[in-house]
Amino acid sequence: MTDPTFSVVIAAYNAELTIQETIDSVLAQSDEDFELIVIDDGSEDLTLPVVLRKGATDIRIKVATQPNQGVSAARNLGVAKARGQYLAFLDADDIWHCDKLARHRALHDSDPAIEASYARIAFCPDKPGKIRAGRTSSTVREGYCALEDVVIENVVCTMSNLVIERDTFLEIGGFHRQMRHVEDQDLLSRLVGGGRLLRGIPETLVGYRMSAEGLSCDFQAMLAGWRKLAEQWSHEIDVKRGEALYCRYLARRALRSGTTMALARDFVRQGIASDSKAFLGNGSRGLMTLGAAIAGSVIPERARTIIFA
Repeated sequence: MTDPTFSVVIAAYNAELTIQETIDSVLAQSDEDFELIVIDDGSEDLTLPVVLRKGATDIRIKVATQPNQGVSAARNLGVAKARGQYLAFLDADDIWHCDKLARHRALHDSDPAIEASYARIAFCPDKPGKIRAGRTSSTVREGYCALEDVVIENVVCTMSNLVIERDTFLEIGGFHRQMRHVEDQDLLSRLVGGGRLLRGIPETLVGYRMSAEGLSCDFQAMLAGWRKLAEQWSHEIDVKRGEALYCRYLARRALRSGTTMALARDFVRQGIASDSKAFLGNGSRGLMTLGAAIAGSVIPERARTIIFA
């Protein structure tokens, strides 16, 4: 059997409401040269039965289970079962544009020195839905990413956005199993910090489901994890400046996700205390974040979602 170009790895935990739509977005890819590996991380709901039903309809789907060990361990298990040249990670509540894999193939074919790539993401409401034209989206850096791009504001945004050569992933050590927060930035920092090339695609190819309930929105734990990560790279980045920008990033995410204004204000306070110039820099971004955190619920939630993407 010929090995596929892409191994898509989904780590799933209690995702019965979203996993089918996620899998369907993979099966709808215009580039069909992939295998799909789903790891059920000890779900306590109907995630596994849903996945097994989907697996019975397409031989490209492979399913494995493990007792709950966290997302990093689940992804590593998926990689261990992968055969593709490239790994493409996808969270169990996100969705892909139908040309996601095709666009990444084109980029890597055009510049073989690139070992990992990402694209824009669209911020979607916490309900089933497709990526719509004109939705609020993330930004993509021009050229290759620097260490600060992945350690501080995390241009990749989510692992659902990353495609990486399997050999490269293994060479840099994969995910640290014990990490439950900033595990994506930890991996990316070892990638870029080791001199490997990461480049973006200026197209919206991922639908990122925003939820105030999910692990990705445990902002205080993310900040604690980021501080540990930044300390490892303190010889190469300005940690004070970095914390200011990361707090601004978290404040904007808090505003965007609809969590309490008190949390957004707390990140604004911490960011300004760390480096006020860095926090308030970059045009109007810092001032708008400060103003919105102060204004609180005066700004409608829909407007916050658009403004703070």
